[in-house]
Amino acid sequence: MAEHAAPESSKGHASKSTYWLIAVILGIITMLEVAVFYVPLLHSVIVPILLVLSAAKFALVAMFFMHLKFDKPVLTTLFAGGIIVATVIILSMMLLFGTIGPGAHM
Repeated sequence: MAEHAAPESSKGHASKSTYWLIAVILGIITMLEVAVFYVPLLHSVIVPILLVLSAAKFALVAMFFMHLKFDKPVLTTLFAGGIIVATVIILSMMLLFGTIGPGAHM
């Protein structure tokens, strides 16, 4: 009996072309992050823009290169839950110590 090679886009992984597409998208997002520094009109909102772009890159890397998109939903929920808890703790600490919010020292 001859063994057949698994198709490139099996249930557990994306195809090579998908990985290349994600790599191109990550490159474009990185170029946008660099470009934000050179647009003077965006300097007042640079931090939120960079945070959103970074979050998008993180999500793409986690979904495809860490294979969360193809894992069981419970594993994705555990990973996302940990990220949410960490974000809430960091924002709470920043608020507590006056880094953000009404009494922020800039």
